[in-house]
Amino acid sequence: MNKLLAWASHVAAVGGGPGLFLIAFLDASVLSLPEINDLLVIGMVMAHKDRLAYYATMATLGSVAGCFLLYFLARAGGEAFLRKRFTARRIDRGMETFRRYGLIAVLVPAILPPPAPFKIFVLLAGVARVRVSTFALAVGVGRGVRYFAEGLLAVWYGDRALEYLHEHGAEAALVAAGLALLLGGGYFVWRRRR
Repeated sequence: MNKLLAWASHVAAVGGGPGLFLIAFLDASVLSLPEINDLLVIGMVMAHKDRLAYYATMATLGSVAGCFLLYFLARAGGEAFLRKRFTARRIDRGMETFRRYGLIAVLVPAILPPPAPFKIFVLLAGVARVRVSTFALAVGVGRGVRYFAEGLLAVWYGDRALEYLHEHGAEAALVAAGLALLLGGGYFVWRRRR
């Protein structure tokens, strides 16, 4: 993990925003780099507080682009693609969650920090052939909330942001998930009334 973090930090330091985009893309698609994006966003914002919006946006866009790669692979490969990567039990539980909650099942995990499962819901969205614009909105909002919140923590708490995230990450994730559920529920009610 330390070598991976050192490599990702080097790519982000050399590449700046585009390097952060690349790491977020890789994490959301072909690699699993748990917490590395979070650490990079916090570290880069601490070094350049005036670039909070830029770094959070680059991490969000990279993550959305990586999710699109998985989404389209799952869309092309169908359920067989999922069965090669996950256990039947996990797929069935994910499909049930997806059927019950729709895109909220993508939005909430997009906000939550690791080890919350996320990629399975991206893949399920592809298999279910969710509209591309709706999928992009759910992932973009979820990841945007997460990375902007971490950037704000870095501005407000500086070096203590990482400590705060480790000590209170679960509570912050639950609050964010609660807000996402409220927004999603409000959207659901609004659509039903229309």
